[in-house]
Amino acid sequence: MKRLDDFRLRLGGDELVPIMIGGMGVDISSSDLALEAARLGGVGHISDAMIKTVTDRRYKTKYVKAKQAQYKYNVDNTDKSDVKFDLGHLAEATKLHVEHSMTRKQGSGQIFINCMEKLTMNAPRETLKVRLSAALDAGIDGITLAAGLHLSSFALIEDHPRFRHAKLGIIVSSLRALQLFLKKNARLNRLPDYVVVEGPLAGGHLGFGMDWAQYDLATIVAEIAAWLKTEQLEIPLIPAGGIFTGSDAVRFMEMGASAVQVATRFTVTRECGLPDDSKQEYFKADEDDIEVNEISPTGYPMRMIKSSPGIGDGIRPNCEAYGYLLDAKGKCAYIDAYNRVVLEHPGERKIHVWDKTCLCTHMRNFAIWTCGQLTWRLKDTTLRHDDGSYQLLSAQHVFEDYQFSVDDKIALPQSEFDVD
Repeated sequence: MKRLDDFRLRLGGDELVPIMIGGMGVDISSSDLALEAARLGGVGHISDAMIKTVTDRRYKTKYVKAKQAQYKYNVDNTDKSDVKFDLGHLAEATKLHVEHSMTRKQGSGQIFINCMEKLTMNAPRETLKVRLSAALDAGIDGITLAAGLHLSSFALIEDHPRFRHAKLGIIVSSLRALQLFLKKNARLNRLPDYVVVEGPLAGGHLGFGMDWAQYDLATIVAEIAAWLKTEQLEIPLIPAGGIFTGSDAVRFMEMGASAVQVATRFTVTRECGLPDDSKQEYFKADEDDIEVNEISPTGYPMRMIKSSPGIGDGIRPNCEAYGYLLDAKGKCAYIDAYNRVVLEHPGERKIHVWDKTCLCTHMRNFAIWTCGQLTWRLKDTTLRHDDGSYQLLSAQHVFEDYQFSVDDKIALPQSEFDVD
């Protein structure tokens, strides 16, 4: 009976364990988590979501404070078009986070950065170019373009000296999206080094509408693989979303996948950037506690635990400090929703905004618990303590369970209270 370890992911001249840990922001896919994946021979992601917040928290920089001070005059203004990111600071923050990760890397694996293209930051092309270029400058092994695929993203860095040497991949949820990207970038003579095919059971923002349940990851992967074969294109496919066991992964490998991308089971590891009390909420979640809603200002459906404290919160927009979702005109759907509710409830100190959420503030505060559809199964992957809490796992334990398990089995950890 085959194990995932019987296969290998080949990216250029590199041979890797075919396990890629997905890029979860803000700082949920932490450097420590990515470093463990690389040490064990796979691929780990760090995320560039709200990168200035991450560097302030991790490396004691003051980027957020500086931006907030610069635009303090605009806090009460509903027009946020003036609020811009300092591109020099953005580059510095990206380089700092990437370099801190890369200089600590050990093992034969690789570290990629997940670049969430829905972070339009009131200057989509300019800020995206800086983020991509700075990550390449800092020596990142690869970049995964995610969350709102920008068809011109490769062109933004075509003059970078590492453009044809670093690994560049994209995330799609349909054959059509892949075809559009390849057509748009044909003149560059630069194919993606890999394509992550994200299905409807994935966590966070989805590449589907509210009819997501009508789609199936295996069907999408098979369609894309057949088209690539017809076109004689050899691009590694990496399925993602709902791959919960090593046996799930093997089934995709036997279909012709080159690796799998997994994330949900790593949210409850010690190396994950989530606070420990939030990890307990993931363990406790039941199947009916998980929902797909439309509260994201991006316009994409998003999967989360429905008891997330950020849902329905009426916090004032703090774009002067953050503002990562401001579009090219300085607009954000949450600002509109917030101002509408304020007008409907004049004088009230505490309001609730139910149709949208301030994703920047609440993701920064870990108040929106985005998750995969199978999060409710996490409680079956560990031990429960007498006080009702669940034992956190190590990233190595989860990684090796994917790598070596058979028969859809999940290995439980040794009790942390056991004494040799």
